[in-house]
Amino acid sequence: MSRKKAREIALHLIFEMGFGVFEAENVMTDGLGEDVLHALGEEIELYAGPLNASQTQYIVSAVKGVASHLEELDAQIAANTKGWNVARLSRMTMAILRLAIYEMYYVDDVPVGAAINEAVELAKVYDTEDAGAFINGVLGTIARAMPDNA
Repeated sequence: MSRKKAREIALHLIFEMGFGVFEAENVMTDGLGEDVLHALGEEIELYAGPLNASQTQYIVSAVKGVASHLEELDAQIAANTKGWNVARLSRMTMAILRLAIYEMYYVDDVPVGAAINEAVELAKVYDTEDAGAFINGVLGTIARAMPDNA
């Protein structure tokens, strides 16, 4: 459960960065501050209770990783969303895809299939009804083209 919670919080921070006014460091400093987490925890169950070191490490790594590989991740999205203009994808869809593709390529302890499944589950909670199938299709195409799967 701890990775699931950390992934969900990382998604929120990556989504926030998608508005283009925040840098990863600022988003994490503001979003992971003890006062902020406590205040959010009173209203949102996900943020209730302290984060452990492993969760915090994952969140920081994922958010910084997505930020540092943003152009590459967005190029992967653009190349694999045939018939879709990336500019028309929702910010949440982009955030979910960015996080999942980052995990697929750069997080060694997350199997590709798990990254895809978790992305679809996040889409069911935070995105439109059809987003899960769309995200699954895009990530499946990317997974099939990965060097280990060739």
